[in-house]
Amino acid sequence: MIMDFSFPFPFLFACPANGRLPDSFSGFSQLTADFVKAGTDAVCAPTLTANRAWLAASAPGNDPETLNAKLMGAVRKAAGNCPAGGLLGPTGMFVPPFGEDDFDAIYSVYREQVLALKKAGADFLLLDRQNSLADMRAALLAARNTGLPVLICLSVDGSGHTLTGGDFLPALITLQAMGASAIGLAGDPENGILLENIRAASAHASAPLVFLADTDSQKTSGQFAEAAKPLIQAGVRLFGAGRNTDPEDIRALKNVLEKNGPPKIRKEPDCYAAAIEREAFFLGSDLVFSQPIECTSALEDDLIDLDDEQVNTALVKISSIDDAVLLAESSSMTKLPVAVCAENPSVLEAALRYFQGRLIVDSRSAIEPEVLEPLTAKYGAILY
Repeated sequence: MIMDFSFPFPFLFACPANGRLPDSFSGFSQLTADFVKAGTDAVCAPTLTANRAWLAASAPGNDPETLNAKLMGAVRKAAGNCPAGGLLGPTGMFVPPFGEDDFDAIYSVYREQVLALKKAGADFLLLDRQNSLADMRAALLAARNTGLPVLICLSVDGSGHTLTGGDFLPALITLQAMGASAIGLAGDPENGILLENIRAASAHASAPLVFLADTDSQKTSGQFAEAAKPLIQAGVRLFGAGRNTDPEDIRALKNVLEKNGPPKIRKEPDCYAAAIEREAFFLGSDLVFSQPIECTSALEDDLIDLDDEQVNTALVKISSIDDAVLLAESSSMTKLPVAVCAENPSVLEAALRYFQGRLIVDSRSAIEPEVLEPLTAKYGAILY
Protein backbone atom coordinates (compact mmCIF):
# COMPACT_ATOMS: atom_id res chain seq x y z
CA MET A 1 0.00 0.00 0.00
CA ILE A 2 1.01 3.65 -0.47
CA MET A 3 0.70 5.57 2.76
CA ASP A 4 -1.72 8.45 3.05
CA PHE A 5 0.64 11.13 4.31
CA SER A 6 -1.97 13.57 5.54
CA PHE A 7 -0.05 13.35 8.84
CA PRO A 8 -2.69 13.05 11.53
CA PHE A 9 -1.11 13.99 14.85
CA PRO A 10 0.47 12.15 16.54
CA PHE A 11 2.42 10.29 13.86
CA LEU A 12 5.30 8.25 15.20
CA PHE A 13 7.70 6.03 13.25
CA ALA A 14 10.57 3.87 14.43
CA CYS A 15 13.97 2.79 13.09
CA PRO A 16 14.79 -0.52 14.85
CA ALA A 17 18.49 -1.49 14.95
CA ASN A 18 19.40 2.16 14.31
CA GLY A 19 18.57 1.61 10.65
CA ARG A 20 21.77 -0.32 9.96
CA LEU A 21 22.27 -3.85 8.67
CA PRO A 22 21.34 -6.18 11.56
CA ASP A 23 23.63 -8.92 12.86
CA SER A 24 20.67 -11.23 13.33
CA PHE A 25 17.52 -11.28 11.21
CA SER A 26 15.58 -13.17 13.85
CA GLY A 27 16.55 -10.65 16.51
CA PHE A 28 15.70 -7.73 14.24
CA SER A 29 12.32 -9.22 13.32
CA GLN A 30 11.43 -9.62 16.98
CA LEU A 31 12.53 -6.05 17.74
CA THR A 32 10.40 -4.76 14.87
CA ALA A 33 7.38 -6.67 16.16
CA ASP A 34 7.98 -5.24 19.64
CA PHE A 35 8.06 -1.69 18.27
CA VAL A 36 4.76 -2.29 16.47
CA LYS A 37 3.21 -3.70 19.63
CA ALA A 38 4.42 -0.64 21.56
CA GLY A 39 2.34 1.61 19.31
CA THR A 40 4.53 2.95 16.51
CA ASP A 41 2.58 4.09 13.46
CA ALA A 42 5.25 2.94 11.00
CA VAL A 43 8.61 1.14 10.98
CA CYS A 44 11.69 1.46 8.79
CA ALA A 45 13.79 -1.28 7.23
CA PRO A 46 17.52 -1.24 8.17
CA THR A 47 18.61 -0.13 4.69
CA LEU A 48 20.52 3.00 5.73
CA THR A 49 23.80 1.70 4.30
CA ALA A 50 22.37 -0.58 1.60
CA ASN A 51 23.29 1.62 -1.37
CA ARG A 52 25.91 0.68 -3.95
CA ALA A 53 28.37 3.43 -2.97
CA TRP A 54 28.41 2.46 0.71
CA LEU A 55 28.45 -1.28 0.08
CA ALA A 56 31.37 -1.00 -2.35
CA ALA A 57 33.47 0.53 0.42
CA SER A 58 32.29 -1.46 3.44
CA ALA A 59 30.63 -4.67 2.30
CA PRO A 60 31.79 -5.56 -1.23
CA GLY A 61 30.07 -8.47 -2.89
CA ASN A 62 26.56 -7.49 -1.79
CA ASP A 63 24.08 -6.80 -4.57
CA PRO A 64 22.01 -3.73 -3.58
CA GLU A 65 18.77 -4.95 -5.16
CA THR A 66 18.98 -8.35 -3.47
CA LEU A 67 19.97 -6.90 -0.11
CA ASN A 68 17.27 -4.22 -0.09
CA ALA A 69 14.65 -6.80 -1.07
CA LYS A 70 15.75 -9.10 1.75
CA LEU A 71 15.74 -6.37 4.39
CA MET A 72 12.47 -4.83 3.24
CA GLY A 73 10.84 -8.27 3.09
CA ALA A 74 11.91 -9.06 6.66
CA VAL A 75 10.41 -5.81 7.94
CA ARG A 76 7.18 -6.25 6.03
CA LYS A 77 6.73 -9.71 7.52
CA ALA A 78 7.52 -8.60 11.09
CA ALA A 79 5.43 -5.41 10.86
CA GLY A 80 2.20 -7.12 9.86
CA ASN A 81 -0.30 -4.45 8.83
CA CYS A 82 1.89 -1.61 10.10
CA PRO A 83 3.28 0.57 7.26
CA ALA A 84 6.96 -0.03 6.51
CA GLY A 85 9.45 2.27 4.82
CA GLY A 86 12.96 2.10 3.48
CA LEU A 87 15.88 4.17 4.77
CA LEU A 88 18.20 6.03 2.41
CA GLY A 89 21.48 7.05 4.01
CA PRO A 90 24.21 9.32 2.62
CA THR A 91 26.21 7.95 -0.31
CA GLY A 92 29.49 9.48 0.85
CA MET A 93 29.84 11.00 -2.62
CA PHE A 94 30.33 14.74 -2.99
CA VAL A 95 30.01 17.09 -5.95
CA PRO A 96 32.42 20.01 -6.44
CA PRO A 97 33.61 22.02 -4.57
CA PHE A 98 33.41 19.37 -1.82
CA GLY A 99 34.49 16.40 -3.95
CA GLU A 100 34.93 15.18 -7.51
CA ASP A 101 31.78 13.11 -7.93
CA ASP A 102 29.17 13.71 -10.58
CA PHE A 103 25.59 14.56 -9.57
CA ASP A 104 24.20 12.07 -12.08
CA ALA A 105 26.33 9.32 -10.50
CA ILE A 106 24.82 10.09 -7.09
CA TYR A 107 21.36 10.05 -8.67
CA SER A 108 22.06 6.61 -10.17
CA VAL A 109 23.05 5.20 -6.76
CA TYR A 110 19.80 6.39 -5.22
CA ARG A 111 17.70 5.41 -8.23
CA GLU A 112 18.91 1.82 -7.93
CA GLN A 113 18.05 1.63 -4.23
CA VAL A 114 14.73 3.45 -4.55
CA LEU A 115 13.52 1.09 -7.27
CA ALA A 116 14.60 -1.94 -5.23
CA LEU A 117 12.72 -0.69 -2.16
CA LYS A 118 9.63 0.13 -4.21
CA LYS A 119 9.67 -3.32 -5.78
CA ALA A 120 10.05 -4.92 -2.34
CA GLY A 121 6.93 -3.19 -1.04
CA ALA A 122 8.12 -0.04 0.74
CA ASP A 123 5.27 2.30 1.73
CA PHE A 124 7.49 5.37 2.08
CA LEU A 125 11.12 6.46 2.01
CA LEU A 126 13.09 8.17 4.78
CA LEU A 127 16.29 10.04 3.92
CA ASP A 128 18.12 9.66 7.22
CA ARG A 129 21.20 11.50 8.59
CA GLN A 130 21.66 13.42 5.35
CA ASN A 131 24.59 15.84 5.24
CA SER A 132 24.68 17.13 1.65
CA LEU A 133 22.03 18.96 -0.36
CA ALA A 134 23.25 17.17 -3.50
CA ASP A 135 22.44 13.79 -1.92
CA MET A 136 19.00 14.92 -0.80
CA ARG A 137 18.08 16.44 -4.16
CA ALA A 138 19.38 13.39 -6.04
CA ALA A 139 17.38 11.00 -3.85
CA LEU A 140 14.24 13.09 -4.14
CA LEU A 141 14.53 13.21 -7.93
CA ALA A 142 15.20 9.46 -8.00
CA ALA A 143 12.00 8.81 -6.03
CA ARG A 144 9.85 11.16 -8.09
CA ASN A 145 8.16 8.56 -10.30
CA THR A 146 7.67 5.88 -7.64
CA GLY A 147 4.67 7.52 -5.99
CA LEU A 148 6.28 6.98 -2.58
CA PRO A 149 6.17 9.74 0.04
CA VAL A 150 9.66 10.98 0.92
CA LEU A 151 10.61 12.18 4.41
CA ILE A 152 13.97 13.88 4.89
CA CYS A 153 16.00 14.30 8.10
CA LEU A 154 19.26 16.27 8.06
CA SER A 155 22.22 15.75 10.34
CA VAL A 156 24.00 18.91 11.52
CA ASP A 157 27.01 19.61 13.74
CA GLY A 158 27.27 21.67 16.90
CA SER A 159 27.13 24.91 14.91
CA GLY A 160 24.01 23.83 13.02
CA HIS A 161 25.76 23.10 9.72
CA THR A 162 25.79 19.99 7.56
CA LEU A 163 29.04 18.32 6.49
CA THR A 164 29.06 20.45 3.34
CA GLY A 165 28.42 23.66 5.29
CA GLY A 166 24.70 23.82 4.54
CA ASP A 167 21.97 25.16 6.81
CA PHE A 168 18.56 23.72 7.57
CA LEU A 169 16.46 26.64 6.31
CA PRO A 170 17.78 26.72 2.70
CA ALA A 171 17.48 22.92 2.59
CA LEU A 172 13.86 23.23 3.72
CA ILE A 173 13.13 25.93 1.12
CA THR A 174 14.69 23.84 -1.65
CA LEU A 175 13.36 20.39 -0.79
CA GLN A 176 9.76 21.30 0.01
CA ALA A 177 9.58 23.11 -3.35
CA MET A 178 10.74 19.87 -4.98
CA GLY A 179 7.94 17.89 -3.36
CA ALA A 180 9.35 16.37 -0.16
CA SER A 181 6.53 15.05 2.06
CA ALA A 182 8.17 16.15 5.32
CA ILE A 183 11.51 17.70 6.26
CA GLY A 184 13.38 18.02 9.53
CA LEU A 185 16.37 17.10 11.63
CA ALA A 186 17.85 14.06 13.36
CA GLY A 187 19.67 13.98 16.67
CA ASP A 188 19.32 14.52 20.41
CA PRO A 189 15.92 16.17 21.10
CA GLU A 190 17.53 18.12 23.96
CA ASN A 191 20.07 19.71 21.59
CA GLY A 192 19.35 23.45 21.67
CA ILE A 193 20.88 24.02 18.22
CA LEU A 194 18.37 21.63 16.65
CA LEU A 195 15.45 23.22 18.46
CA GLU A 196 16.64 26.67 17.40
CA ASN A 197 16.82 25.51 13.77
CA ILE A 198 13.29 24.13 13.92
CA ARG A 199 11.92 27.31 15.48
CA ALA A 200 13.61 29.52 12.90
CA ALA A 201 12.31 27.42 10.02
CA SER A 202 8.74 26.82 11.19
CA ALA A 203 7.41 30.10 9.76
CA HIS A 204 8.72 29.07 6.33
CA ALA A 205 7.60 25.42 6.26
CA SER A 206 4.93 24.49 3.74
CA ALA A 207 5.74 20.79 4.29
CA PRO A 208 5.27 19.17 7.72
CA LEU A 209 8.27 19.30 10.04
CA VAL A 210 9.74 16.02 11.30
CA PHE A 211 12.22 15.17 14.05
CA LEU A 212 14.07 11.85 14.33
CA ALA A 213 14.97 11.63 18.02
CA ASP A 214 17.96 9.73 19.39
CA THR A 215 18.58 8.73 23.00
CA ASP A 216 21.36 7.22 25.09
CA SER A 217 21.82 4.93 28.09
CA GLN A 218 21.86 7.90 30.49
CA LYS A 219 18.22 8.82 29.83
CA THR A 220 15.08 7.13 31.02
CA SER A 221 12.21 6.68 28.58
CA GLY A 222 10.36 9.43 30.41
CA GLN A 223 13.22 11.89 30.05
CA PHE A 224 13.56 11.04 26.37
CA ALA A 225 9.85 11.63 25.76
CA GLU A 226 9.65 14.87 27.74
CA ALA A 227 12.27 16.40 25.44
CA ALA A 228 9.70 16.29 22.63
CA LYS A 229 7.50 18.98 24.21
CA PRO A 230 9.49 22.04 23.05
CA LEU A 231 9.73 20.51 19.58
CA ILE A 232 5.95 20.14 19.39
CA GLN A 233 5.57 23.77 20.46
CA ALA A 234 8.07 24.74 17.73
CA GLY A 235 5.91 23.07 15.07
CA VAL A 236 7.15 19.47 14.70
CA ARG A 237 4.30 17.25 13.53
CA LEU A 238 6.03 13.90 12.89
CA PHE A 239 8.38 12.16 15.28
CA GLY A 240 10.71 9.24 14.77
CA ALA A 241 12.34 7.01 17.36
CA GLY A 242 15.95 6.92 16.21
CA ARG A 243 19.24 5.61 17.56
CA ASN A 244 19.28 3.53 20.75
CA THR A 245 15.52 3.73 21.26
CA ASP A 246 13.46 0.76 22.43
CA PRO A 247 9.75 -0.12 22.74
CA GLU A 248 9.52 1.61 26.14
CA ASP A 249 10.70 4.83 24.50
CA ILE A 250 7.94 4.43 21.91
CA ARG A 251 5.27 4.07 24.60
CA ALA A 252 6.53 7.08 26.52
CA LEU A 253 6.90 9.27 23.43
CA LYS A 254 3.45 8.34 22.12
CA ASN A 255 1.95 9.29 25.48
CA VAL A 256 3.67 12.70 25.50
CA LEU A 257 2.63 13.42 21.92
CA GLU A 258 -1.01 12.57 22.61
CA LYS A 259 -1.10 14.85 25.65
CA ASN A 260 0.76 17.83 24.18
CA GLY A 261 -0.26 18.22 20.57
CA PRO A 262 -1.03 18.95 17.90
CA PRO A 263 1.36 21.81 17.18
CA LYS A 264 0.13 25.13 15.88
CA ILE A 265 0.93 25.32 12.18
CA ARG A 266 1.22 28.61 10.28
CA LYS A 267 -1.49 28.64 7.61
CA GLU A 268 0.40 30.83 5.13
CA PRO A 269 4.14 30.17 5.52
CA ASP A 270 6.61 32.58 3.98
CA CYS A 271 8.45 30.34 1.53
CA TYR A 272 8.84 32.62 -1.48
CA ALA A 273 12.60 32.30 -1.52
CA ALA A 274 15.52 31.22 -3.66
CA ALA A 275 18.40 29.34 -2.05
CA ILE A 276 21.92 28.05 -2.22
CA GLU A 277 23.13 25.37 0.19
CA ARG A 278 24.25 27.90 2.80
CA GLU A 279 21.63 30.63 2.50
CA ALA A 280 17.99 31.33 1.73
CA PHE A 281 17.12 34.55 -0.11
CA PHE A 282 13.60 35.73 0.67
CA LEU A 283 12.17 37.63 -2.27
CA GLY A 284 10.11 40.77 -2.47
CA SER A 285 7.27 41.39 -4.88
CA ASP A 286 9.58 42.86 -7.54
CA LEU A 287 12.76 41.22 -8.76
CA VAL A 288 15.24 43.39 -10.60
CA PHE A 289 17.63 41.27 -12.65
CA SER A 290 21.22 42.23 -13.37
CA GLN A 291 22.46 42.37 -16.92
CA PRO A 292 22.99 38.76 -18.10
CA ILE A 293 26.25 37.40 -16.70
CA GLU A 294 28.17 35.13 -19.06
CA CYS A 295 29.45 31.78 -17.79
CA THR A 296 33.21 32.16 -17.93
CA SER A 297 36.10 31.18 -15.68
CA ALA A 298 35.44 34.45 -13.84
CA LEU A 299 31.82 33.55 -12.99
CA GLU A 300 32.42 33.06 -9.28
CA ASP A 301 34.13 36.46 -9.00
CA ASP A 302 31.37 38.06 -11.06
CA LEU A 303 28.75 36.70 -8.67
CA ILE A 304 30.67 37.78 -5.59
CA ASP A 305 31.39 41.24 -6.97
CA LEU A 306 27.85 41.96 -8.13
CA ASP A 307 26.93 44.78 -5.77
CA ASP A 308 24.70 47.12 -7.69
CA GLU A 309 22.03 48.95 -5.72
CA GLN A 310 19.84 48.91 -8.83
CA VAL A 311 19.46 45.09 -8.91
CA ASN A 312 18.48 42.45 -6.39
CA THR A 313 18.93 39.28 -8.44
CA ALA A 314 21.93 37.90 -10.35
CA LEU A 315 20.87 36.82 -13.84
CA VAL A 316 23.17 34.21 -15.40
CA LYS A 317 23.03 33.27 -19.08
CA ILE A 318 23.26 29.51 -19.67
CA SER A 319 24.14 28.52 -23.24
CA SER A 320 25.48 24.98 -22.81
CA ILE A 321 25.69 22.00 -20.47
CA ASP A 322 29.19 23.14 -19.53
CA ASP A 323 27.72 26.49 -18.49
CA ALA A 324 25.22 24.69 -16.26
CA VAL A 325 28.01 22.74 -14.58
CA LEU A 326 30.09 25.89 -14.12
CA LEU A 327 27.18 27.71 -12.49
CA ALA A 328 26.66 24.82 -10.07
CA GLU A 329 30.33 24.90 -9.08
CA SER A 330 30.54 28.70 -8.80
CA SER A 331 27.35 29.73 -7.04
CA SER A 332 28.15 28.92 -3.40
CA MET A 333 29.52 32.40 -2.65
CA THR A 334 26.82 34.49 -4.31
CA LYS A 335 25.43 37.43 -2.31
CA LEU A 336 22.18 37.54 -4.28
CA PRO A 337 19.54 35.05 -5.38
CA VAL A 338 20.39 33.52 -8.76
CA ALA A 339 18.19 33.55 -11.84
CA VAL A 340 18.99 31.82 -15.12
CA CYS A 341 18.04 32.45 -18.72
CA ALA A 342 18.38 29.77 -21.38
CA GLU A 343 17.03 29.25 -24.88
CA ASN A 344 17.29 25.45 -24.99
CA PRO A 345 15.16 23.16 -22.76
CA SER A 346 17.95 20.59 -22.29
CA VAL A 347 20.42 23.28 -21.25
CA LEU A 348 17.90 24.80 -18.83
CA GLU A 349 17.19 21.39 -17.32
CA ALA A 350 20.90 20.83 -16.78
CA ALA A 351 21.12 24.15 -14.92
CA LEU A 352 18.12 23.25 -12.74
CA ARG A 353 19.41 19.73 -12.12
CA TYR A 354 22.97 20.53 -11.13
CA PHE A 355 22.35 23.70 -9.10
CA GLN A 356 22.31 22.76 -5.41
CA GLY A 357 19.58 25.05 -4.20
CA ARG A 358 16.49 26.78 -5.57
CA LEU A 359 16.87 28.81 -8.75
CA ILE A 360 14.76 31.52 -10.35
CA VAL A 361 13.99 31.04 -14.05
CA ASP A 362 13.59 34.04 -16.35
CA SER A 363 10.19 33.64 -18.02
CA ARG A 364 11.31 35.75 -20.99
CA SER A 365 13.06 32.69 -22.39
CA ALA A 366 12.24 31.58 -25.92
CA ILE A 367 11.25 28.18 -24.52
CA GLU A 368 7.53 27.52 -24.96
CA PRO A 369 5.43 27.92 -21.77
CA GLU A 370 4.10 24.35 -22.05
CA VAL A 371 7.71 23.15 -21.76
CA LEU A 372 9.06 25.85 -19.45
CA GLU A 373 6.40 25.62 -16.74
CA PRO A 374 6.53 21.85 -15.99
CA LEU A 375 10.33 21.87 -16.23
CA THR A 376 10.53 24.65 -13.65
CA ALA A 377 8.03 22.88 -11.42
CA LYS A 378 9.91 19.58 -11.59
CA TYR A 379 12.92 21.12 -9.87
CA GLY A 380 10.98 23.40 -7.53
CA ALA A 381 12.33 26.55 -9.17
CA ILE A 382 10.60 29.92 -9.29
CA LEU A 383 9.35 31.11 -12.68
CA TYR A 384 9.47 34.90 -12.82
